[in-house]
Amino acid sequence: MKREDLTEKILDIKRDRGWTWKHITDEIGGMSPVLVIGALLGQMKLVKPLAKKAAELFGLSQSEERMLNEEPYRGTGTPMPPTDPLIYRFYEMVMVNGPAWKALIEQEFGDGIMSAIDFNIEFEREPNPKGDRVRMTLSGKFLPFKYYGNEQGIPEYGFKES
Repeated sequence: MKREDLTEKILDIKRDRGWTWKHITDEIGGMSPVLVIGALLGQMKLVKPLAKKAAELFGLSQSEERMLNEEPYRGTGTPMPPTDPLIYRFYEMVMVNGPAWKALIEQEFGDGIMSAIDFNIEFEREPNPKGDRVRMTLSGKFLPFKYYGNEQGIPEYGFKES
């Protein structure tokens, strides 16, 4: 079985049983719903206790349970640029706003990146009379670039200089 096949099996069971993602993530628990759903969709891994819970919930085999615990090949399945309109809007936000985000992060923190590994994301519905809005909060650890081969008196990392 390929990982994509397991994702389709999980989605079929979800559909057949009329489950919501909230029901599934409440049953599995243990970490952010975004990570649990990402793992069920093949883009993240579930640690062993959570893979076991997911396998019990979905009635999966031991082999399928182990597959949920394997490190995935992330980013597969989405063409670039994305064709799904919702995913494309995220791509568009980064393409249009990315340079400004980069400039603001570097001005505040220095020469580095925002981690997408040491990272949190939260979603909430924001009521609005003109149509509800999606509020997303992203929080990633700042990782300064390392200036290897630096000589004495030259900073080792790209933290903001005073």
